[in-house]
Amino acid sequence: MSAIPQVIALDGPAASGKSSVARVLASRLGWIYVNTGNMYRAATWAVVEAGVDATDEAAVLRVMGAISLEVTVEKRHSIVRVNGRDIESELNSEAVNRAVSHVASVEAVRSQLVAMQQRLGQEHPVVMEGRDIGTFVFPDAPYKFYIDAHEDVRLARRGLQGQADALQERDRIDSTRKVAPLMVAEDAVIIDSSHLTLEQVVARVMEILHERGLTSPAPH
Repeated sequence: MSAIPQVIALDGPAASGKSSVARVLASRLGWIYVNTGNMYRAATWAVVEAGVDATDEAAVLRVMGAISLEVTVEKRHSIVRVNGRDIESELNSEAVNRAVSHVASVEAVRSQLVAMQQRLGQEHPVVMEGRDIGTFVFPDAPYKFYIDAHEDVRLARRGLQGQADALQERDRIDSTRKVAPLMVAEDAVIIDSSHLTLEQVVARVMEILHERGLTSPAPH
């Protein structure tokens, strides 16, 4: 990647609020919203559907080799499909929640999906959220943010969404995996969303973007 990508990278742990922030931010800027977590969830969904143990790396790779996973942009959002089927409404099941960190830790899975993410960032101005965007996927991204929140706040948010995550275990797996672990990029702005509304977090991000010269939507 020779040219600096038009990427706003938003990283952070599960239920930190980064997805909501990224979605609103992309809408206001007229950029493409990319949810990289859904890509890993789609792979995990396929593993769960196949009845495979998500901790069995060889079995996970067999599933990945047997499916077609693609990501397209529709209505300024990334959409992920498995074997041509839009399965995004099924990506937040309890089974997927339990297994996604294990599947995402498989190096070959990450390599495949990171290539897709980089392609999107090369083709479009994107607001991309995940766990390794500013550190691994786009280390040269001109704008990087790390959205965090206290664990009790994140658990409460998951509960309001009707989901039950083992957040401590997910944090541990995501932060200690060998490839592209969850961490704060050295040049990222850290925002603690624990006691802020969505609008307040978005306003803070927009303020920083304006200070750094991003004042209008990027050309398409």
